[in-house]
Amino acid sequence: MRIGELARRTGVSERSLRYYEQRGLLASTRTPGGHRDYPERAVDRVIRIQEMFAAGLSSAKIARLLPCMRDADGGPSEIATPRLATELASERDRIDRMITELVNSRDVLDQVIDAAARHHDH
Repeated sequence: MRIGELARRTGVSERSLRYYEQRGLLASTRTPGGHRDYPERAVDRVIRIQEMFAAGLSSAKIARLLPCMRDADGGPSEIATPRLATELASERDRIDRMITELVNSRDVLDQVIDAAARHHDH
């Protein structure tokens, strides 16, 4: 599929897709006319990349992790290593800390909202 179709199907800009290719996260072949041509599995790959960026991973870290993950379901591939497991555990711990901080922030906001509502009602 062409880059425009991949962008449409994944909701990711063509510019981002070209960046992913430049960083080694995504691969395409070229048509005789020089256009990028992506396999069907690129849709799952792009979704997986987006998930990892959303979790706060850098493109360099994603590039190290992608070969160890299946595109379709994100499960481990045959080449996942104990070193990768350690690195992923570290990322999971970082994400858990972020979740805790976000929940704490949300709780503070809830308290302020409640206090403001009570103040306004009086």
